[in-house]
Amino acid sequence: MEKQKGFSLIELLIVVAIILIIAAIAIPNLLRSRIAANESSAVQSIRTIVGGQASYQMAFPTTGFSSTLAALGPPAATGCPAAGPTAANSCLIDWVLAQASVAATPKSGYYFAMGIPAGGPPNTDYTVGGAPATFNMTGVRGFCSNSDGVIRYTATLNGAPINTNAACSAYTALQ
Repeated sequence: MEKQKGFSLIELLIVVAIILIIAAIAIPNLLRSRIAANESSAVQSIRTIVGGQASYQMAFPTTGFSSTLAALGPPAATGCPAAGPTAANSCLIDWVLAQASVAATPKSGYYFAMGIPAGGPPNTDYTVGGAPATFNMTGVRGFCSNSDGVIRYTATLNGAPINTNAACSAYTALQ
């Protein structure tokens, strides 16, 4: 009898079982890591918007704070026009973040929304909120801030980002 070369069916099944066990352990950790990265990006995006709002208020005092994310960004993906920034497109945040509203494409798995209280211009306050595009896949917490600059979060947001001071005030301050 000639000795056969190769693996037996049992050996191959054992290897496949080991690979499946490793995948079952690794994939949930990978998803949690991705959610953590998306949430970190969302917090940084809120910080960027807060800084952009402070600069916008200084540059356009008759308008006060910007009422939309688009007004904080450039008019097109190509950047600021040669004529310079305007109140409608101040070029203070990047194009991707300025377009990350619920009607557009999310930035790092999060949508953002801007709200201002009635009574302006000049707009004396604002609220910016961020919510996961797909709850429990791109993020599990919602974030917000207003003119006080404090970033707040909630672990119960499963929907559109909030954009009112009253709703943001109910969130827990981020440490």
